[in-house]
Formats: sequence, C-alpha cells, structure tokens
Amino acid sequence: MIPAEFEYSKANTVDEAILALSLSEAKLLAGGHSLIPALKFRMSRPSMLVDISRIQELKGIHEEDGEIVIGAATTYAEIMADDYLRSQLPFLAAGTSTIGDMQVRNYGTIGGSLAHADPAADWPAMVLATDAAIEVKGPEGKRRINATDFFTGFFTTALDENEIITAIRIPVPPEGTVGTYQKFAQPASRYAMVGVAAVKTPGGKVRIGITGLTEKAFRASAAEEILSGKALDDNNIDAAVEAAFRDTEPMSDRFASAVYRKHLAKVYLRKALLEIA
Repeated sequence: MIPAEFEYSKANTVDEAILALSLSEAKLLAGGHSLIPALKFRMSRPSMLVDISRIQELKGIHEEDGEIVIGAATTYAEIMADDYLRSQLPFLAAGTSTIGDMQVRNYGTIGGSLAHADPAADWPAMVLATDAAIEVKGPEGKRRINATDFFTGFFTTALDENEIITAIRIPVPPEGTVGTYQKFAQPASRYAMVGVAAVKTPGGKVRIGITGLTEKAFRASAAEEILSGKALDDNNIDAAVEAAFRDTEPMSDRFASAVYRKHLAKVYLRKALLEIA
C-alpha cells in the first residue's frame, strides 16, 4: 500500500491553489482522510498534491449578509467548538461529533467532505437540511451552488474543473428553529449506513436531508411537502415516512441490502421527526 510517486506543493492562497490545479493533474490535500487511502490503493494517481490546509481565507466561522459562513478548510473539531455556530444551529455541532473519531475530527474539513461527496458521508445531509449554498472559486471567479444541486451522483459533484470550495453559506435561522441529525453508523468506520438531518422553522417549514441510502445525498421533498406548515403529529409523520422513499433506489453492498437500508431510512426519519417535534 505505497502511493505512486507525486510532487507536493503548499499553497498559501486560494489563487495559488487554483493555478496549481490548472497546471498539472493535481489533487487538493486538506484533511486527507479520504485522499490518502485512495493514494495508497493507487485508486488515485495525481502528479501533484496541493496542500490547502493552512490557507487562512478558507478557515473560520462568521456571520455575513444574513448568512453563517463556514470556511471550507474549517475542521470538524473547530465546528464543534464554535460558540456562535452552537448558538445558531446546535445540531450541526452535535452531528459533527458523530463523525469518525477524535483524529478524524481534528483534521477532517467540511469542504473536503463535501467535495469528496461520499454517499455515506454525514455533512451532505446536514447542508441540505440547512438550505446551504456552496461557494466555489475557479479560474473564472466565484460562484454559488445550492446544496440541492451540488451532489450529482456517486462521488460526483457540480464542481467544474479546477474549482475549489471556499465556503459553506447557511442562512441565519429564525429564532426558535430546531434541528437534529440522526444516523445508523457503520460500527468500524462511523460512516452513515443511513443518516437523516431534519430542520423545522418556527413558521412550520420542514427540510430533510438524507445520506447513505442512495448513490448521493438528497432532500426528501415528498416528506417535506406533507409536513411543512402542519403539526408533527403521528398521522402526518406516518404519511411523511411512507412517502419519503417511495421513488428511491437504495444501495446494496456488503454492509446492508437495499431492503434493509430502506427500512433503516424509515426508522431514522421517524426518529428525526419526533426529535424536532
């Protein structure tokens, strides 16, 4: 398990990283928890690794123009410890605490997780439920991609060639907004065999992000339509759970069959809805 030979470059700015990507068959290195195993198995053979983990403009959490802005290179541990984020959306810190182990949380970054787009990753469900936008930058400048449009398939996203995620932008929630992230974790990896993020605003709008069930994370729009503006009572929750996955095609692998995954999705959607109720 020895990687193929590659060069290493440390970028000090986002523009430096974008330039390095455009000049070679490079891969970005942030936390590295997904990239390094791929290098060892030679599933990925970049000519260069561009280290972006110390670019200051990609770090930190602040409020700007009515949005919570999380820098793409902000680690899970930093997200868990941020007082402002915990005061606005405490379920994000709680959900982050379920990811991996302490080493993963100390080095893993939110931008790296979203760019990798593992169908069993936790962050995709949470950014979907918070109605986030993904801010990216490339040779043509900056643009925003709604989280609902960002995940396009199995380990694939709407990122164009040589683009870098720079920040995640979440609308500041109205006071009284509640949220939760519930998952059935694979015991060894702690990835989500199924994960459900649910958010309810004081006005009754409900948003639900699902991960682990299909080849990409998605919004459970059928369930949202049933629940939004209505009481989260047993009848409405039952109807939402039945409608949520009617047209989905669950994955089947060595960890769980498609039938079992769909069963888990219904169980954990119900748990999430009862929590925000």
